[in-house]
Amino acid sequence: MASFVLRVWLADRPGALGAVAGRIGAVGGDVTGIDILERGDDRVIDELTVDLPSDELIPLMLAKIGELDAVDVEDVRQVVAGLPHPLADALEVAADLTAARVVGELFEHLVEGVDRAFSAEWSAVVNVEGPALLAASSDAPPAPWIEAFVTGTRSAAPEKGSAASARDVVWAPLDVSGLALLAGRTGRPFRARERRQLATLARIADLRWHELVSREGLRAHPAGTT
Repeated sequence: MASFVLRVWLADRPGALGAVAGRIGAVGGDVTGIDILERGDDRVIDELTVDLPSDELIPLMLAKIGELDAVDVEDVRQVVAGLPHPLADALEVAADLTAARVVGELFEHLVEGVDRAFSAEWSAVVNVEGPALLAASSDAPPAPWIEAFVTGTRSAAPEKGSAASARDVVWAPLDVSGLALLAGRTGRPFRARERRQLATLARIADLRWHELVSREGLRAHPAGTT
């Protein structure tokens, strides 16, 4: 069996998901996981983890699903490194952030964890005041592109706390430090649940940054004794 993640748009009504599952079952597939990413305007976006006897059945499965009314497939991808666990994966990143002992390690855990947990193509930590790139994953765009993106985003969406500035690039502010987390991927926009999780990880990283910087400050300038 091969495992795939199928992202679908459905009408937000009873039976809609069951109809999709029925079409998957008709080609020998089995739905083993369901994750609701976003809902609103009478539509819901779900990610379904599907086991298929062969990847050669994907075109037939998509054709069967395409016969349904008000159902659109946004993306299908094979799971290579184990089944996704949307909640557990984000929690593991949070645990790594709280375990970081220095700021550089904190940023490394953040960008690597976001890439892994959200299947991001790249992620970065940026000082928005510069702007200046502080950390980035190996496949991130060049620093000048990221810095220009930050400048443009701040001009277009200056309101504090804006979580998403483009369909395929998510922006999550670290308010205490004045930094921001960026993550991007092509062809699969970040949805509401993912943006909330990324914003929460940014908050955790922000608080840990404050703790580490305060600790380093105390080491560099210990209180005097009398």
